[in-house]
Amino acid sequence: MKNIQPFHLNVPNEKLEYIRNRVANFPWEDHQMPDDGGWEYGTNIEYLKEFCHYWLNHYDWRKHEAKINQFSHCIARTGEVDLHYIQEKGSGPNPTPLLISHGWPGSIVEFLDIIEPLAHPERFGGNVEDAFDVIAPSLPGFGFSARPPRPWGPRKMAEAFNTLMTDVLNYDSYLAQGGDWGGAITSWLGMDHGASCKGIHINIMTMRHPDGPQGDAENAWAAEFEIEQIMENGYRTIQATKPQTLSYAMADSPVGVAAWLIEKFNSWSDTQGDDIESAHTKDELLTNIMVYLITGTFNSASWIYYGRREEGGRVLSPEGKRVEIPVGAAVFPEELLSWPPRSYVERVYNIQQWTEMPRGGHFAAMEEPELLINDIRTFARCVRS
Repeated sequence: MKNIQPFHLNVPNEKLEYIRNRVANFPWEDHQMPDDGGWEYGTNIEYLKEFCHYWLNHYDWRKHEAKINQFSHCIARTGEVDLHYIQEKGSGPNPTPLLISHGWPGSIVEFLDIIEPLAHPERFGGNVEDAFDVIAPSLPGFGFSARPPRPWGPRKMAEAFNTLMTDVLNYDSYLAQGGDWGGAITSWLGMDHGASCKGIHINIMTMRHPDGPQGDAENAWAAEFEIEQIMENGYRTIQATKPQTLSYAMADSPVGVAAWLIEKFNSWSDTQGDDIESAHTKDELLTNIMVYLITGTFNSASWIYYGRREEGGRVLSPEGKRVEIPVGAAVFPEELLSWPPRSYVERVYNIQQWTEMPRGGHFAAMEEPELLINDIRTFARCVRS
């Protein structure tokens, strides 16, 4: 192994106090909602006030910092970027290397409750033969990884992650898993790096076939998908075209960052009505938000949208080639990007495992960790056999 430095998270008190003061002095009197407003217009102001009250009076960053630090963290040079990653060595004589990738508006915080069960299944009533070496990087420009020199899309990030796994960590082969942007990165690992990436597991369908939908069922899905996305497209358009302009306001307002991020966790999760906390605790939400704030990466994390636009958008192969290594699909019913019929997916991926989940939304590792863990284990057995 080479170019590796240990990393330990210890945020200066001055940084924490600055964030706290900005939250405490937010000018609530300058913000109103329409009389009929709940979450329909964006983040509900009454919930946001309650959330910030909890932030100031009950949230303990140091407790969650210690939870993050329970794993081994490193920084490694991979081409143009210093990548941060967690590496939890698995139990037993032959754990399978597993790269897990997060997305936006997430971070490695999404994985804090699944890393140990994946690496050490015997501690949770499982079999040691299912153990993984878990590698969980912060995406370039996100969290504790350095920003790229200019916006990178998921294909470029996949190249960096493959370098991390093969050239830095010296794995001959590995499996990859991802949701949100991690699903796109994982797809590119399967398409471009199949010599070393031997199987991919995704819990989102972000990629598209150049020939579009075929047949009644696929066309019906495509039409409904466009309708579903009308009220979700605003942030994507901003971050894919003018991310720098948005960043100035966010750099000055921790409350603004919180509002921008938790609105997504509310609308993209399998919640009971508009009760965001039926899917996520305030502490989970705040710890993820704090990663963006303490690292000042709201700006550079949004660049991936710009980078994907430059890379060519959602089409995985203009020629219609598919990912031919084994692919597992975990289909959660309340996913933000509703899944196409399996017939469409199989023109993009070599589907070897298709699991329609009973519940869960976009943030699978946080919402339904056991369902996700079990599906990854089952898929890995399939690939190994």
